Amino acid sequence: MKARHVLLAVAITAIWGLNFSVTKIGLETVDPFLLTGIRFTLTAFPAVLVVRRPDVPWRYLAGYGLIFGVALWGVVNLAVQVGVSAGIASLVLQLSAFLTILLGAVVFREKLTRHQITGTVIALGGLACTAFLTDGSVTFAGLALVVLGAFSWSAANVLMKKAAPDRVGAFLVWSCLFSPIPLFLLDLAVGGTAGFEHLGSGLDLTAIASILFQAYPNTLLAYAIWNWLLREYPVSTVAPLSLLVPLFGITGSVLIFGEQLPALKILSGLLIIAGLVTSLYGARIQNALTRHRPPRPSGTEPSAASEPSPSSSPPSSSEEATR
Repeated sequence: MKARHVLLAVAITAIWGLNFSVTKIGLETVDPFLLTGIRFTLTAFPAVLVVRRPDVPWRYLAGYGLIFGVALWGVVNLAVQVGVSAGIASLVLQLSAFLTILLGAVVFREKLTRHQITGTVIALGGLACTAFLTDGSVTFAGLALVVLGAFSWSAANVLMKKAAPDRVGAFLVWSCLFSPIPLFLLDLAVGGTAGFEHLGSGLDLTAIASILFQAYPNTLLAYAIWNWLLREYPVSTVAPLSLLVPLFGITGSVLIFGEQLPALKILSGLLIIAGLVTSLYGARIQNALTRHRPPRPSGTEPSAASEPSPSSSPPSSSEEATR
């Protein structure tokens, strides 16, 4: 992978990680569902007027728009408002990788490997650690909403695979058409007309900058470049760089909001990242280590302890099966 493309990929993960703090800034003056609805309105318009619709059924566009826009980002934005820090949100949302694997096993009957199972268990240990944080960066409601958002992201990934669009960028733009109206209706259902009435005074330059960042650099630009990198290079080369997202997410929250990093939070992050690495790349790492294992020197004989005794009994059928 060329150096400038590596830097480009790192810049995208920085945008995605920083987006959690930028979103939290916007939520200081704008309701979460309303903020998300405006974001996806700008993502769809005016791009939908110049981008040709992808060759997929409308049900996939509508389904992805509802899941990605409402059930994922609408819910995550609500989580940030009700009680979870930007850093923790960026970290816990990575559970979507494991949930995608589990959901894929159910929908596509994909077999789970022992590395995926082990990685999931490790990451769940990291998630459990976040439940015991007492620094005010996590509430039960906020954590539950982010986990729900992670599940929604995994559902969106599975739907994307089933749709198999010929142009992913166009699929994203057109699917965003179905996000704003449900988000606006949710805001009305939850808070009445107060959010809309306050929008005129709450939509200051800071909130506008937050929305524009979410819609354009974070959504349209970053996803377009990332998908281009996935087309130019093997997935195994590009995908590992996404592990930098929570690193930038936590760093942004520390710098902007002064989020504290107690030992338990660091342990939680390490466990979730370790689980991701084990689940996604454990088999590859094991194969690499096996290939580089030095061969046994020629002429060496097995030790006497490893040779069967003449009086030893023949192996049982279960032992035969494991050989």
